[in-house]
Amino acid sequence: MTRTLAALTLASLFSVTALAQQKPITLTAMDYVEIQQLVAKYAKFIDSCSNNGYDYADLFAADGIFLPIVGGKPITGIQGREKLAEVSGGGARGCKNVGWIQQGVRHLYPNHVIEATADGAKGTVDMLMIGLGGDPNKIQYDGHYEDLYVKTPQGWRFKQRTHHALLNGGRAATPPPAK
Repeated sequence: MTRTLAALTLASLFSVTALAQQKPITLTAMDYVEIQQLVAKYAKFIDSCSNNGYDYADLFAADGIFLPIVGGKPITGIQGREKLAEVSGGGARGCKNVGWIQQGVRHLYPNHVIEATADGAKGTVDMLMIGLGGDPNKIQYDGHYEDLYVKTPQGWRFKQRTHHALLNGGRAATPPPAK
């Protein structure tokens, strides 16, 4: 029994080590362009609630998830086409009373860095919002995204998009206590 347990533990250790040492795939120039377009479409679709939010939802893989973290506190993740359409203002919400759209807010995603991984790619990108409060000249930083991208038959999609948000309902979130 002890030998079997030791053998299983050793086999598990080798498996974990092998996974950690997997080499990243090779991304082509077109892969980088397509991932950049995925992020650009994210901004366009969330700003317009196009196709009742389903254009936004379809940027995610079938099992993709959006994970908001506001002021350092995780919020329940959003997964599934219907829920993703709703979080963008569409779906059952019907693109009505969507605060950022009513204010004329536009999302911008600068400083996009993409890295190949063993099963796709990962990336980080900052988030800027223009037009908060209806002021077209107001620009505000709202944290950043950490993304996992996966290539599907429909093209590159978000496997996971984690938004490290600084805003809470359009107001600056309380900063974390000083350490």
